Amino acid sequence: MTDMDRRTITLLALLAPFTPLASGPVMGQVPGHKLPDNGEEMSSVPWMGDEQIAMLIYPGMTVMDLIGPHCMFSALMGAKIDLVASSLDPVTSDAGVTLIPTATFQSCPRDLTILFTPGGTDGTLAAASDSETLAFLADRGARAKYITSVCSGSLLLGAAGLLKGYRATSHWSCRDALAGFGAIPTDARVVRDRNRITGAGVTAGLDFGLSMVAELRGRIYAECTQLMGEYDPQPPFNAGSLRTASADVRTAMVEMAADFTRKAEALAGLQRN
Repeated sequence: MTDMDRRTITLLALLAPFTPLASGPVMGQVPGHKLPDNGEEMSSVPWMGDEQIAMLIYPGMTVMDLIGPHCMFSALMGAKIDLVASSLDPVTSDAGVTLIPTATFQSCPRDLTILFTPGGTDGTLAAASDSETLAFLADRGARAKYITSVCSGSLLLGAAGLLKGYRATSHWSCRDALAGFGAIPTDARVVRDRNRITGAGVTAGLDFGLSMVAELRGRIYAECTQLMGEYDPQPPFNAGSLRTASADVRTAMVEMAADFTRKAEALAGLQRN
């Protein structure tokens, strides 16, 4: 039995009292107490599905960009998630974490529910310049129900021609570069424009992932997923965005990211003033 199978069985056991198959009062519910109205009834929640999800992986990617959304996607009972690379060779992230692909560009299902790309720095720029990777994204993106990314993964979507005319976000260090691909850079944690759904930098992958769970299975399912993951962020500092970080922190990090920003803009064909 795989870890995914065990997790699915655990979720099924924990959520079973809420499914249409359950009879009698909801476990833990006080008699006579009505559940909060979230726009859905528990009995109507689509607990099982059959989504096909392809998550691109490539050398030098930022592993948190992948793992945050993957954690949320893996709560979609019945969904099939593939980690897709050019071959089945192990792929090492920018933090040294090595992942094993489950599908190649050739074996990945042709018709996807979600096509997803994580970001990074130099690894992302290399992938966004790789013709085989871009051809894969363009092909699957032409039919995917949702085309998505987190962090600088949106550079890959842009380079594959999948963001032209769409609002999209990215990591703050390269968000403006999206304009070079014909996208409309948008400063928000999660941005949806029709079937393009993009997340901002790194940790926004958790917000993005929950948003996708709600999109596919509804708010109640997403809130159950959030509670199961105890996703209740209370960061020790208020420096998680350019708006809230102190001037000293902003200056230091903008300077540190300047080389990547220039490279991202060059990739997108933007000319610096």
